[in-house]
Amino acid sequence: MFSGIVAACGRIEHIAPLQDGVRLTVDPGGLDLSDVAIGDSIANSGVCLTVVSLEGGKPRFDVSRETLNCTVGLDEIGTEVNLEKALRLADRLGGHLVTGHVDGVGEVLRFAPIGESHELVIRAPASLAGYIARKGSITVNGVSLTVNRVEGTDFSINLIPHTVAVTNLKQLTEGSRVNLEIDLIARYVERMLAWREEGKQ
Repeated sequence: MFSGIVAACGRIEHIAPLQDGVRLTVDPGGLDLSDVAIGDSIANSGVCLTVVSLEGGKPRFDVSRETLNCTVGLDEIGTEVNLEKALRLADRLGGHLVTGHVDGVGEVLRFAPIGESHELVIRAPASLAGYIARKGSITVNGVSLTVNRVEGTDFSINLIPHTVAVTNLKQLTEGSRVNLEIDLIARYVERMLAWREEGKQ
């Protein structure tokens, strides 16, 4: 489990093919790995990955073909990735509860400065649009963000300068694709309502 508060920006340094996927070597940037062990989870741009080795201070992760097919940003050397270590029970929850399981890929329609901030407009897959609510939470490339406006499948976010500076969101342009994870609570609410309806039949 994660909070969507990015600890550091790393960079994919090497990609080695596996039988059904790839093994990533990531330069962790400023991420403190002193308390990280093999088997621990680290989110890479919103994708929960397991550390399979630590050599030279650089974590390696095995990524399945299925994960590569359902996400973006994990298949090219040099790509900057948002990094966050899994939460401990005593950690502060600065963002919202994030699982690291990407629900879909969105498309950036607009990323432009507005005063000191930036407006980010994203088109979500139709299957996710119903889970996105004004003033609700959503995770974009592993970053916990608050939705400002929703129109159909499109939603907008206001990014403060700090968020732009310390995450890979600063590299977005029109047409960029991003990993999206909807608010976990929305999924449970949908399931509870569906169960109640099923019980009436």
